[in-house]
Amino acid sequence: MTTFVLIHVLISFAGIFSGFVVLFGLLTARSLDRWTAIFLTTTVATSLTVFVLPSDRLLPSHIVGIISMVVLAIALFARYVRQLSGGWRKVYVVSAVLAFYLNVFVGIVQAFLKVPALKALAPTQSELPFAVTQAFVLLVFIALAIVAAIKFRAQPVPAVAASRILETARITQ
Repeated sequence: MTTFVLIHVLISFAGIFSGFVVLFGLLTARSLDRWTAIFLTTTVATSLTVFVLPSDRLLPSHIVGIISMVVLAIALFARYVRQLSGGWRKVYVVSAVLAFYLNVFVGIVQAFLKVPALKALAPTQSELPFAVTQAFVLLVFIALAIVAAIKFRAQPVPAVAASRILETARITQ
């Protein structure tokens, strides 16, 4: 099972890394299709593999996994079925950023469990350093989601298409 846990962790890191890239794309109004596919795939894989890890009861990680799968289903639907049309663009942005946040949230939980210096600061994860860290990260993600929803409003017109539109407008005048 140790190999499987390592694979789960590597997939999680890939999801977090690609999440940063996708978030950058959203903030700069670029869809970054390949990175988006990597992000969504690795984040789905992270959420699914948590259910294969050994456990005899429902854990908080399972609950986060279930929430993440629902959020990812919405993101996938908005992105690939509705193709970011109309209000689905904002739905995609919010659900993608939320899925990314959930990955980071779990990463912080794991860091406070596994990194000795962090574990010493918050051994039960009910201490102030853990709460402040999670609250700060949540606020940052809320702000980023709002900005991304504003910036990723509409697909920018490529320069070639824009020049053709202008040329057509000049010809018809």
